[in-house]
Amino acid sequence: MQIENFLFSVSDALRWPVLVAVLLALAWSVIEIGILLAEIWRRRWRSINALENAVDQAEIDIVQGDQLGAIAALSSVAWSRPMRETMAAIVTLRPSPDAENRIAKRLADYDYNSLRRLERTRILVRMGPALGLMGTLIPLAPALAGLADGNVTELTDNLRVAFGVTVAGLLTGALAFGVSLIRDRIYAQDFSDVEFAAANLAPDKHLAQHFVPSTVEHGHSTQVSMGNP
Repeated sequence: MQIENFLFSVSDALRWPVLVAVLLALAWSVIEIGILLAEIWRRRWRSINALENAVDQAEIDIVQGDQLGAIAALSSVAWSRPMRETMAAIVTLRPSPDAENRIAKRLADYDYNSLRRLERTRILVRMGPALGLMGTLIPLAPALAGLADGNVTELTDNLRVAFGVTVAGLLTGALAFGVSLIRDRIYAQDFSDVEFAAANLAPDKHLAQHFVPSTVEHGHSTQVSMGNP
């Protein structure tokens, strides 16, 4: 009985924290939708022709010794701050004796930065339904107690809370899942653009194969699921 009472006390103590966490998670998912819309809007002029022209112009500027001009050309097709920084690093690190390794490291860091950004919504995909389930089960104990005592009002109030939290948790997971899928595609294309620039601006053309776009080999695939792992 002591163990059962302890578990009941823990469950009862988590009631309000779980309710608050569900609301925060739902608000977080809505904010991420707004951020995603802004990211899509910034990329509305993206095209392969613009990328090729920017890389060609950067090559010309590099030949002429205009490093700033090359960075400016690549910045015109960079859609985020990390992408701009990586594009600039490709140009500035090009004269280095170990340019291949340095640029490859910058590409890897850029890839990991994108993955870290994706993790924010991937966490919500699982955390939303989990919080919703906790918020469903926790009020059931007092609801059943109210039913046993014939207190219909307490039963009704607790069931309303339980079902409301369930809906909020599932909605959070669904929104986060959609954001993760779309953002995964966007970031994978960003990484492909950066790799294309790195391959074409490689200091030695025989090193270009080191930077051939290989997005599939990187961690951009959104391995998220609304069900069990």
